[in-house]
Amino acid sequence: MAIQTCMGATMKCSFGLAPSKLIPTPKTVMTSNMVAANILDHIPFTNIPPFGMCQAPTNPAVIATTAAAMGAPTPAPCVPGTPAPWLIGAPTVMLCNAPALNNTSKLMCIWGGVIQFIDPGQTTHMIPP
Repeated sequence: MAIQTCMGATMKCSFGLAPSKLIPTPKTVMTSNMVAANILDHIPFTNIPPFGMCQAPTNPAVIATTAAAMGAPTPAPCVPGTPAPWLIGAPTVMLCNAPALNNTSKLMCIWGGVIQFIDPGQTTHMIPP
């Protein structure tokens, strides 16, 4: 069984230099007295805050700062590029008409990063993977 994610769940990006906290869209469904998340909570800045600095070699901002530093790899401020929902969530647990989000879900960034959970935000409610 996976753990249901909620407000304050800690995420990391494979190209980010700092963790970030999930901000689910307000819903009437709670888990451990926190707003529960579903796979549609993927909107940059609204649901997915930046991960500090980005090191993705495909990010145009990183390419520009690296060029300005005469080829020395140079991180740039993170701007999450997450146009698609989380994968895969819990397809058998519907939360506000979308699968609930669990701690094994992944979110892909357009710059090549993979966002995943370090901490689900609560530890008492289990849901199917």
